[in-house]
Amino acid sequence: MKKSLQKLKEIDTELQLISHTSALLGWDQETYMPRGAVEERARQQALLSGILHDYLTDTKVGSLLEACGVSEENLKGDNNLDERDRAFLRKFSREYFRETKIPKDLVVAFSEEASLSQAQWIEARKKSDFSLFAPHLQKILDLSREKAEKIGYTDHPYDALLDEFEPFATTASIKKIFSSLKPELMDLVRKIAGSKQVDDSFLLKNYPVREQEAFGRTVLQDLGFDFNRGRLDVSAHPFTTSTGSDDVRLTTRYQENQFRTGIFGIIHECGHGLYELGFPDDIKVSILAEGTSLGIHESQSRTWENIIGRSLPFWEYYFPKLKDMFPNQLRDVNLEQFYKGINKVEPSMIRVDADEVTYPLHIILRFELELALISGELAVKDLPEAWNSKMEELLGIRPENDAEGVLQDVHWSFGAIGYFPTYALGNLYGAQFFNSMKKSLGNVDDLIKQGDFGIILGWLRENIHQYGSIFTAEELCINATGEPLNPVYCSKYLENKYRSIYGF
Repeated sequence: MKKSLQKLKEIDTELQLISHTSALLGWDQETYMPRGAVEERARQQALLSGILHDYLTDTKVGSLLEACGVSEENLKGDNNLDERDRAFLRKFSREYFRETKIPKDLVVAFSEEASLSQAQWIEARKKSDFSLFAPHLQKILDLSREKAEKIGYTDHPYDALLDEFEPFATTASIKKIFSSLKPELMDLVRKIAGSKQVDDSFLLKNYPVREQEAFGRTVLQDLGFDFNRGRLDVSAHPFTTSTGSDDVRLTTRYQENQFRTGIFGIIHECGHGLYELGFPDDIKVSILAEGTSLGIHESQSRTWENIIGRSLPFWEYYFPKLKDMFPNQLRDVNLEQFYKGINKVEPSMIRVDADEVTYPLHIILRFELELALISGELAVKDLPEAWNSKMEELLGIRPENDAEGVLQDVHWSFGAIGYFPTYALGNLYGAQFFNSMKKSLGNVDDLIKQGDFGIILGWLRENIHQYGSIFTAEELCINATGEPLNPVYCSKYLENKYRSIYGF
């Protein structure tokens, strides 16, 4: 059994190396690859996907898992193995059983279409023309439905897709969370709308990109991001990817007349990057060196971006430095005005630029549309109108064009159906983790005010990062906070913060 386990770990290492190679090609496509290289890049990615699929689903892998006592009913294998090895087997066997149900030709077709679709999405977004992207989205949906049928599900085909990003979650569980969250958020938005609006006009002045980037890099280093093991670049849509255990790449985007976009994109992606760089040496280049779920991953980025990065103590430390860098833009602005300005709540079209109150409503919109698309209740041709109508229902605004509406997110183009709910879960997990951090560390605001982020990062390393995928999301949450996911922490955080800002 020990020999079989060791052989599985060797196979896993090679799978991770191939995955990192594919991630590097994906990062290059989003940052520096010339436009004319799209078709061959799609073939390269499809080839690697096929190789990964063949490698993972080889019959010898099934035999090795069986020798370790693994079955679909017992993913963790023999009880005599230590818990770290059983966690490895649970994670590896889930991937194995999932992939063996999906034919290789479907894997290759999905990968190739994702690369082509992504490139076409960029073009369609530039021209604000959904019709250019619609045929590719139709193919992505058809392939996603086929994948869901092959994998199997109990209640809804969306379950099979959601499980890829948020293991063990179900459509029913997400519906339950969102059904209670949605009216609370809409009520909070109404309370804020009935209060005197804060001024953020100073954030809409001209902030040269070069200076924005310099400031952002300083913040990144202060928060603990290691530029010897990572980098920051620009892309159409901010993202983080690991092209190696010691090679974590962040991207952001800048707008000269909207200061929030660049800096909070950087802090958000920093949270993802710190998680990826926080896996210990004994699980590096293994399937355990991953976030246990994308909801947990998102909790790290949303905690740094919003709970810390948009807090008053954070800007007590950074505002003088920012004012030195942009003296003309911030000449007549004091700390309180700046703090309120960066936390202005106002329904807006673009998800990545949304404030933290309205942001989850953007996610609920996408979740409801995804369910309708996958079930066939909503046709692709009707998606722009459905999108616009839901924007009116949830946020009270209506997009004027496809670029600020249905084409604003990259996720559907590369086949990430089932991904969006994890963004809202990240807000919930983040607030719960931060509540436990405060109980453990005492006055966290004083640490932030002093720019002492190392202690905060240390708590996250100890309670979240070091475990990678050893625990499930639920297990990790219970270990770190003493209870399963509880949305009340996020609701209380938002209510208290914005009551203070808006005085309702």
